[in-house]
Order: sequence, then structure tokens, then C-alpha cells
Amino acid sequence: MELIKSFFEHVYNVEGIVRAGGVMIVVAIIYAETGLMLGFFLPGDSLLVTAGVFAARGDIDIYSLVGFTCLAALLGNATGYWIGYKMGKPLYRRKQTLFFRRDHLLRTKEFYEKHGGKTIIIARFVPIVRTFAPVVAGIAQMGYRKFLSYDIWGGTGWVCSMCLGGYMLGNIIPQDVLQRKMHLVIGGVIFVSLIPLFVEFARSRLKKGGKSGRKKG
Repeated sequence: MELIKSFFEHVYNVEGIVRAGGVMIVVAIIYAETGLMLGFFLPGDSLLVTAGVFAARGDIDIYSLVGFTCLAALLGNATGYWIGYKMGKPLYRRKQTLFFRRDHLLRTKEFYEKHGGKTIIIARFVPIVRTFAPVVAGIAQMGYRKFLSYDIWGGTGWVCSMCLGGYMLGNIIPQDVLQRKMHLVIGGVIFVSLIPLFVEFARSRLKKGGKSGRKKG
């Protein structure tokens, strides 16, 4: 248990991750979060914004950051799509484990059925859902060209908005203040990035509550 706790403490130390690994570690994490189902817990939003803040300080090249992470996001989703396409519907029956959340896959399926192809764009901005959306698209046998057309818009829009948002934030806040209050800035970024997750969780709880209420009635 202590090992798992230590692992997640390191994973969510986004400032330490960016400082230690620079652009390449950000690229690796974005690929894992968007391309491998076991990466659903990775902090993509806060990591991109934090990297943007570091770029504003001159610690990272903003062009390399945006270019390589866009590529990682697109390749990640392509990987997820082909996993879903090749492995298909048996994934829905697979047992739930710590690193494979069947409930997240089913929730994303509902999301996909509600929004259709637009899910590929919308999901980029919703933690957890963005990990499973390309898998569901593959399982549904969406044509890859159609998938890719949505994915380019969603992937580049997500990366650019997060990185450039952090970059603008880093340029607005004076460097001396940013140096002293970096932990507070990153804490705020993490809080804002988790809002869609809280909203999605609240909706699912309300939905379950409504169903149980109708059954009792």
C-alpha cells in the first residue's frame, strides 16, 4: 500500500516531473494517457499547463513542447483506436483491475453513444474519458479516416489550449512571483483541470440515483 501511495505522489508531482524530464517525459506521459488504457490516471491537463508555464520561464522550448506533444496525443489516440478495433467487444467483459477500469470503459461507451463522432473531440477535455474514447471508437468500427479527422481537431486543440494557456499564465504572472508561488499556481491548475472529472462523476451519481429511484417507485 505504501508503494502505491508513493507511486501516485510521484505521478501527481507535475512540477517535479517537468523539471526532471523536460519535453520528452511530457511527451511520454501524454502518449501513455491517450494511448494505453492503463494510463487513465495520468495528469495530462495539469502536466501540459505546467509545461507551458515552464516554457514561459525559458526552461522549455514552447515550439518543441507543442509540436511533440501534439504528435504524441495523435499517436496515442491512434494506438487506442487500433487496440479497440483489434480486440473488440470482449474488452467489455474483461474483469476490472487496478489498471483496467471496465466501469470507465462502459461510461465512455455511453458518452460515445450520446455524442457520436464528436466524442473524439469533446473527450480530449474530459479526464479518463479521453483515454477510453478512441478504444470505444475502434470497437464501434468507426472508419479510421473519419476517426482521424476528428482526432486531429481534438488532439491539437487540447494540446495547444493547455500548453499555450500555461504559457500565457507564465507571461502574465511576474517571474519573481511565479518563482516563489509556483506550487500555488500548479495547485490551481490541477484543481481547474479536475473540474470536468468532478462534473462527470456527479452526473453519473445523479443518473444512478435517478434509476434506483424509478425502480423503487
